Amino acid sequence: TDTAIAPPSLAGRWRAYRQSALTDDLVAAVIVTILLVPQSLAYAMLAGLPPVVGVMASLLPIVGYALFGSSTTLAVGPVAVLAMMTAQAIGAVSAAHGIEPHLAALVLALEMAAVFLVAALLRLETLAALLGAPVLHGFITGAALVIAIGQLPALLGIAAKGSTVVEMGRSVATAGSIAPHATTAAIGLLALALLWSLRRHGSRLLQAAGLPPRRAQLLARTAPIVVVAAAVTGIALFPAAAEGVALAGRISLGDGLSFPLPWQAPPAVWRALAMPAVLLALVAYVESLAVAEALGARRGEKVSPRRELFGLAAANAAASVAGGMPVTGGFARSIVNFDAGARTRLAGVWTAILLAVAIALLGDVLQYLPKAVLAATIIVAVLSLVDFGPFVLAWRYSRTEFGLMLLVALMTLTVGVKEALFAGVVAAVGVLLQRTARPHWTEVGRLAGTEVFRNVSRFKVETLPHVLAIRVDESLVFTNSRWISETLSAALAGRPRLRHVVLMMSGVNGIDLTGLEVLMQLDRELDARGVRLHFSELKGPVRDRLERAGIGDWLSGEIYMTQHDAFCALAKDSAESAAAPA
Repeated sequence: TDTAIAPPSLAGRWRAYRQSALTDDLVAAVIVTILLVPQSLAYAMLAGLPPVVGVMASLLPIVGYALFGSSTTLAVGPVAVLAMMTAQAIGAVSAAHGIEPHLAALVLALEMAAVFLVAALLRLETLAALLGAPVLHGFITGAALVIAIGQLPALLGIAAKGSTVVEMGRSVATAGSIAPHATTAAIGLLALALLWSLRRHGSRLLQAAGLPPRRAQLLARTAPIVVVAAAVTGIALFPAAAEGVALAGRISLGDGLSFPLPWQAPPAVWRALAMPAVLLALVAYVESLAVAEALGARRGEKVSPRRELFGLAAANAAASVAGGMPVTGGFARSIVNFDAGARTRLAGVWTAILLAVAIALLGDVLQYLPKAVLAATIIVAVLSLVDFGPFVLAWRYSRTEFGLMLLVALMTLTVGVKEALFAGVVAAVGVLLQRTARPHWTEVGRLAGTEVFRNVSRFKVETLPHVLAIRVDESLVFTNSRWISETLSAALAGRPRLRHVVLMMSGVNGIDLTGLEVLMQLDRELDARGVRLHFSELKGPVRDRLERAGIGDWLSGEIYMTQHDAFCALAKDSAESAAAPA
């Protein structure tokens, strides 16, 4: 008899994990924790929230994602673009309703979790396609630039604020004096120079010192903690010299646990943040999925888009109930996690534990951390996202998509994130409709000695004088069907000897009801002129639907398996017609 094999016990699974992946996960967790300490504080500041909020957003959300996500190396937490969008979303709402920005951020995170959950349950992961490459590249570039520019006041000690370049310029213009605070500017610019130099040359210098390339690269990416440590030490030893420098303040996990609960917010706040939550969720999902799939491809792992929705839902729900802020998969920390050799999602759990221990031990020390150093950390991090390569590629490939990319980037810089993304999505849909409304079609003929049919304008081909063969390269839907009918009617002009029209349908993936009616009308018009309409190379699903619509009752011509079959049959028909006595 067969005996059932019992699943391994919890102790057995722990032993297997300890033997195979524990060491790698712990090493990765240590390195990511070093990166997270300054990052979590900096991104909370970028969102206009207390630094401890960034820490809380880097603890339980990691565990939530580990339970439900699908990537073994994605590291979730606060990220620069999402932090900026959070600041714009909660700023006006908190002021209008008289609540703390932190409470608004908790509501926003919980609403994002609900959006992710609903999208996962309804299998709406394909909605990420709304942010196509032109919109996404333009938005990321514009957001990175506006974030970097927005950190200049904190970096230099200037009294200016605003969420766009226009708002910041107006703030500077009305401030009167824009002279930087000398000590703050010195600390910020020195930190910026060190971070930039270590980022560009740190790995090479460490390799020259004898470290293996992989280890040198990892250590170079943890450079922010070195700059943070140096700044904290300098302020602690020479407090008098740092008079007037804005500091991060004492960081305590106890303070992080004394936060409001999202359901304490009035209903009007929930309504006001509903649409921003949808927008932030869309951006967060696209960014997170892109990072997860890129890293999964490098390791040969399959990432489930639907499970990513569940993972992000759990992470944001955890951020909301743990006093954090909206989170998603971060590019920088995920790359570090991957390069450090993380083997399983438990690496994220170890990261959360180590980060909590680090803050508990170092929270008092961080009160000496200048905000200018955090601003420098943000600037260096986001400027790595600025990539003009896609703009150059778009200019060469499609001027329309280049214009769309530039529009989104400029609107992000000058108008605002919400308006830029909305305009980008609407414009992208408009471009799509314009393309489908005027699809590509061409007259085709046979390459001599083959069964291959190509564009008569591009190749020397064989054609039949009584036959017009048209290849349609788009599905026939309501946006383009009438245009195709009108175009074909124009193509028939000046061909009095024409007896047959063949639509080569290899590029048609679907025909909607409007397309069907237009084809039926076209057949009637051609038949009245003594011309028969034929189809070739119909795809199975398209032919099945046409047969259900009774194509045999209204089509005057034939349906051919291939265009070559149609050519041969109609060539024979033309020869017989020519040989028949007048």
